[in-house]
Amino acid sequence: MNAATFFDGSGWREGVVETDAGGRMLLREVAVPADLPRLDGVITGGFTDHHVHLQLVDAALLADSVLGRVVDLGGNPAEVARLAGRFVSSLRSSLNDRSLSERSETKRQHVADTSTTIEFAGTFLTPPGGYPSDRDWAPAGSFREIADVDDAAAAVAEMATAGASRIKVASNSHAGPVFTDELLRAIIDIAAEHDLPVVVHAEGRGEAQRAARLGANQLAHAPFTERLIEDEIAEQAASVSWISTLAIHEGADLTVALDNVRRFHAAGGTVHYGTDMGNGLTPVGLNPQEIAALRAAGIDDLDLLQALAPVDPLDPASVLLLLPGADADPLRARRLSPADLKV
Repeated sequence: MNAATFFDGSGWREGVVETDAGGRMLLREVAVPADLPRLDGVITGGFTDHHVHLQLVDAALLADSVLGRVVDLGGNPAEVARLAGRFVSSLRSSLNDRSLSERSETKRQHVADTSTTIEFAGTFLTPPGGYPSDRDWAPAGSFREIADVDDAAAAVAEMATAGASRIKVASNSHAGPVFTDELLRAIIDIAAEHDLPVVVHAEGRGEAQRAARLGANQLAHAPFTERLIEDEIAEQAASVSWISTLAIHEGADLTVALDNVRRFHAAGGTVHYGTDMGNGLTPVGLNPQEIAALRAAGIDDLDLLQALAPVDPLDPASVLLLLPGADADPLRARRLSPADLKV
């Protein structure tokens, strides 16, 4: 047992960390005895990537990453739900099998310590002919063309039944038609009836502001089409959150996105770490380029850890990470293991 400082999602707390009989690392928030040895570094749960596309990557690589949760924002709901179920069933079967050999026991502990929660939105909802219906990369069943309110109601209900935790809407005027104000607002209202927030891919002049004005909960990308004016930044900071996805850009788009994020964050807006994993050669894990871009936009230290939204380190199923040193640099994170505990 070691004394440990850990991040609870908003700030630093104190507790003790030890291994249980099955070899899992367990963290508890308790009064720390003065004579306990202290863990080198600090603890957090596995990080969250709020924007991934698991059908476009080798999702099995998540098992060796420091991500404790990922949010799939556009895929075939049946395929992504099956993948999420496979992760859960693999974890449960490994934990429940007590007749494993010593070699398998080591593997069982590894699986228990590398569980990754998968949440998903299901299909992109888009107008007929809208983005990404014409994209070669879009897997079969990953988008749904919505012509009217009846189509919207049916699609949202199907996503809810499939287990979606949010709804993804495409509003990309650079790539085709977008929903009218009336239909976009209707989709948002219908999703709210199912207690599902709406995430909008807003691209094209005025689309980010329109999505926020009509009640979207989150933007899938920090606005990169245009520089928002200060009043727009303030309005968005008070009503929507942004998923960063800065590293997918370059040139003028990156300059605009960084400037918008810097001012949005300074205005009190909530920025979530997200990479659009699967968009190009993105790593299946923590993306150093995205971390660097967030820092360039003024999001670092405690703000950066909050953007990474670690899973609860007090949950025995969570991935516990050790960030060596006092600076808690996410890029130095690695798995906590029994060997880290002092005896």
